[in-house]
Amino acid sequence: MPDITSLKPELLWKHFAALCKIPRPSKHEMAAARYVQEVASGLGLSYKCDDVGNVVVSKAATAGREKSPTVVLQSHLDMVPQKNAGVEHDFYKDPIIPVIDGEWVRAEKTTLGADNGIGAAAMLAVLEDQGLRHGPIEALFTVDEESGMGGVLGLKPGFITGRMLINLDSEDEGRICIGCAGGLDCNAEIISPVEKTSSGRIAFSVALTGLRGGHSGIDIHLGRGNAIKLLNRVLFNSLQELDIRLSGFYGGSVRNAIPREAFATVVVPDVYKDEFRTFLTVQENFLKKEYSLSDPDLRIVFEEVELPEQVLTEPAQGNLLRVIYACPNGVMRMSDSAPGVVETSNNLAVLKCENGKTHIQCLLRSSSDSAKDDLANAVLSSLSLAGAHVEFASGYPGWTPDPSSKLLELMLSVHENLFRRKAEVEVIHAGLECGIIGSKYSGMDMVSCGPTLCHPHSPDERVNIGSVERFWTYLKGVVERV
Repeated sequence: MPDITSLKPELLWKHFAALCKIPRPSKHEMAAARYVQEVASGLGLSYKCDDVGNVVVSKAATAGREKSPTVVLQSHLDMVPQKNAGVEHDFYKDPIIPVIDGEWVRAEKTTLGADNGIGAAAMLAVLEDQGLRHGPIEALFTVDEESGMGGVLGLKPGFITGRMLINLDSEDEGRICIGCAGGLDCNAEIISPVEKTSSGRIAFSVALTGLRGGHSGIDIHLGRGNAIKLLNRVLFNSLQELDIRLSGFYGGSVRNAIPREAFATVVVPDVYKDEFRTFLTVQENFLKKEYSLSDPDLRIVFEEVELPEQVLTEPAQGNLLRVIYACPNGVMRMSDSAPGVVETSNNLAVLKCENGKTHIQCLLRSSSDSAKDDLANAVLSSLSLAGAHVEFASGYPGWTPDPSSKLLELMLSVHENLFRRKAEVEVIHAGLECGIIGSKYSGMDMVSCGPTLCHPHSPDERVNIGSVERFWTYLKGVVERV
């Protein structure tokens, strides 16, 4: 099988291959940061680190370019750890195995980490490339982007000096991003009392799987199923027809990915076991018909399991299923100012009900602060009605577009000169670090670009090989023109 280091550009793929060997889920990026430092030291470049783990590497201007403005290149080192059910992979110990699949690079049933490993690899390649003619460069490698923007939130004055920044975390070749949504995390805890399981019952494990999931910002408007919401719907409907009791219910794993799988342990009277099997098959057929285009591989898998010692009390069970049903999820409103772009959304991302407690996690996004506050009140209200203790945290601002940006003008010019076509300018619903960076360093001129990535935050993540080569050509062209 061909190695990705055989791909062009060799420098970029060499560093991406190295990053794939380093476990780097959010909040566990120290080894990746050490790799950046080792590369910098090997190249004779100066670097510094801050208290939260960010690293900035400085590369002096080449001869004759000393008076050019400093350009900041920026990417995050962490990745979203997602895998399919039944896949043996420890994201804290095991390397990612990249695979060349035709025109794409993907991983084996896990996220690839091209978000944002390709951007970080491109920055390392710029630092190593001795053939570039450029002004002063600062390469800012941030941490903890995917789980709350902790890295950029911890940036201090003076850590970077440049006032032109190119973020390399975009995922559509030929597009330049100049604005994004802000976000807000919601964490809720509900006491869910349990009681001893009655005799004369049988237990089933029920799994709703096969959904596409995806990025909760980029893909939220595509109408894909949320596994937590869909399995909750099935369980809620079963309450109306069968005397079920719920022992456990969980789904999702990270706040910024649409849940692809959800699981429950359900206890039913022996006399209803055949009816329950039939009921699940009927529900599966309903859902497969509704989601035939967005989630064609949807399925409900069930089997008999050992009877659990405890189940939720009837009031706790009803409370849980109602609150999941009521919690807002998906697109709330489309943007008036950016046609076709989502303004406000919520992702009901993680559910864990076990041992008498229920944990719920959501990620709210909006390009409007007032709309984000309104959605937060709606989520708070629905969860509070179930007696939940609700906390909002890790709020971060959106990135307000600046159509008159000088850096944007340069990026557009370079793109047209290189590729003989105009780049598209866009605002996205996903969260980029630019909004926070702009709030930390006044007067920052910022844009974002990148190669083509599909299905980030899911095991279907892949990056287009040809677009990476063109992205590298583009990035070099811009760096040499600044």
